[in-house]
Amino acid sequence: MDKQKKLFALDIGTRSVVGIILEEHKGQYHAEDIVVKEHTERAMLDGQIHDVLAVSKIITEIKDELEIKHGPLKKVCVAAAGRALKTERAKASINFKGKPMMQKEDILHLELSAVQQAQAMVADKHELEKSYYYYCVGYSVLYYRLDGEEIGNLIDQQGDEASVEIIATFLPKVVVESLISALQRAKLEMEALTLEPIAAINVLIPPSMRRLNVALVDVGAGTSDIAITDMGTVIAYGMVPIAGDEVTEAISDQLLLDFPLAEKAKRDLLINNSIKVTDILGFETEIGKDELITQISPVLDRLADAICHEILNLNNRAPKAVMLVGGGSLTPELPEKIASKLSLPENRVAIRGIEAINGLTVSRTIDKGPELVTPIGIAIAAKKSPVQYCTVYVNEQPVRLFEVKKLTVGDCLLASGTKMKNLYGKPGLAIIVQLNGQNITIPGSHGEAPIIIKNGSPSALDEKVASGDVITVERGRDGQPAEVRMGDLIDDIPAKTITINNKVYPIKAKLTFNEKPAATNQILSDHDRIGCRIPETAAEVLHALGLNDLLKELKPFRINMNGKETFLPRVSGKIFRNGIEIKPHNMIEHGDNLIIERRKAPTLIEIAELKQLMLIQKIPVMFNGKRIELSRTVTEVHRAGKALFETDTIYDGDVLTVTHKKLGPFMFQDLFGIVEIDMPKDSAGTFLLLKNGEKTTFYEPIEPGDDLKIVWPAINKKIPNMDLSSENK
Repeated sequence: MDKQKKLFALDIGTRSVVGIILEEHKGQYHAEDIVVKEHTERAMLDGQIHDVLAVSKIITEIKDELEIKHGPLKKVCVAAAGRALKTERAKASINFKGKPMMQKEDILHLELSAVQQAQAMVADKHELEKSYYYYCVGYSVLYYRLDGEEIGNLIDQQGDEASVEIIATFLPKVVVESLISALQRAKLEMEALTLEPIAAINVLIPPSMRRLNVALVDVGAGTSDIAITDMGTVIAYGMVPIAGDEVTEAISDQLLLDFPLAEKAKRDLLINNSIKVTDILGFETEIGKDELITQISPVLDRLADAICHEILNLNNRAPKAVMLVGGGSLTPELPEKIASKLSLPENRVAIRGIEAINGLTVSRTIDKGPELVTPIGIAIAAKKSPVQYCTVYVNEQPVRLFEVKKLTVGDCLLASGTKMKNLYGKPGLAIIVQLNGQNITIPGSHGEAPIIIKNGSPSALDEKVASGDVITVERGRDGQPAEVRMGDLIDDIPAKTITINNKVYPIKAKLTFNEKPAATNQILSDHDRIGCRIPETAAEVLHALGLNDLLKELKPFRINMNGKETFLPRVSGKIFRNGIEIKPHNMIEHGDNLIIERRKAPTLIEIAELKQLMLIQKIPVMFNGKRIELSRTVTEVHRAGKALFETDTIYDGDVLTVTHKKLGPFMFQDLFGIVEIDMPKDSAGTFLLLKNGEKTTFYEPIEPGDDLKIVWPAINKKIPNMDLSSENK
């Protein structure tokens, strides 16, 4: 066999194995022969070989049959099943508050952290201990977010938190290893390896078309494999565990057919409006296409729903077009249902067979159909762009990678099990200080980026690698603890100037460190309390300037009367700001003019007036034609046991005892306490008491304004207009 001209390829599926001989001549391919054999037992599950011996037996049978016509076959091109791929979404975030703007290397590190998180999620779901038992065969970014808001690109952005959400696809290493074991048992050497979705895409969607957002769906017997292209590459892979066999089983149930006849009936529906079948009871039945499709529509809907849901999950939106390949793509009405569920025109969802492969001819003995796209694609793709193993060394440890794509340093670190989130140095310890009663967090310096060396030269995460490369990665250094001085937190120490009683005073803010005076070069530690306060109220200003004597004048005048504190604001000092009276707690601004009036020293009589106390009871009367005042003390005030007079000065803080006497009317006899009585020489020794011209007695109450007299009648003379007969009464 001409090794340069002929290719032997195997498509190892869940239900069958397809072997194909492809001949190459000057870039043109000819499908020369094909052999299909079904598994006799359940040797494959979800694309992974579970029974190596059973699978190697089928491979050997196909190899032996093809060798009869084409000579010895030593090497083979194979593909890892797309249904073995595991797809997972993951999110990673980074706090970069206070850091420089984000650069490409920071974003790559963030993306790879998300990929590694997805890798761990896949491993956890499938009960494997180590996440690096999975190859990452591709990932795409779904969203970047800055401070929770979606953003197109993080480069040169600033904020508090950046995050990325990715969708990544992984291939278990055991899938490849079991595939190699089955080939070795069949005495075949793996010439080249590819992925089934890549094989189909390579022959149907050349690189020049991959800028288009297209979904390729390989509908097999047990599973439907999905690959998505966009922006010039394959961005995602997926699989749903439902495919053509479920439709065949539904037809079998409806028409009572065995599985092969039901499969044939399914294919006949594509080209005929009605079909004739003979059921297991021997009855021949003719049924219309529309009637049968209606009967199996629940299964068709379930298949279309599963495929469309996975496409939307992988692509985050409907693609521009959908290509269907594989034997299951021949399911009736499947393209129309997928188009409807993705809201695409029907001509944007189409079944593609091998006739769509450019530069391919097919032997007359081979039936053309969509089920041959993947086997032929495996041979062509594995030859044109084979996936090979690549061995690199990460920190002196050998790491083998599956070269599905151009490998980067980041891929090598993922495969080695290096924890991406631990590569950057930790931020230095922060400290919390209290400034004027408010907590301020001061972060330490940021951790440094890792040092990556490839073959002795500095490297980046996205730099390409080749087999044999030696990579050394050193964790970035941790940041330094926060170090800050008081002056770093206080940019400008406030000051102001005010005038007090016509004298100008400058005022500066007071700096304190843990309640003690401090300077701006004071180094701060965790939980320190610092203050920067400038006096704001009138009372604070006077205290700060040491004008305590003036401050004392503004305090309310206070005395204690009979054990009760009494405040007298009217005799307290006053403060005026720019001509307007204010209180000591009012704010003072730069440039204000303050006038402080000292408080008065009141007398007892002034205090009595303020407290509405009557010290002396007085009434005016007329006596013998003259106006006089009668008075008597009704309230006695003592200080330290000594009686006070009306004119005595009362001082702030005095303790006074106040005694009230009972009030009563004045009597005529009260005159004799303030006037002197001269008896006339010619009097007979008797006298008369007169009130308002009427005779009265010593005990007669008198009122303000009464006219009072004492008269002595002359001997043997009568007082005019006065009846003296009462004298003897």
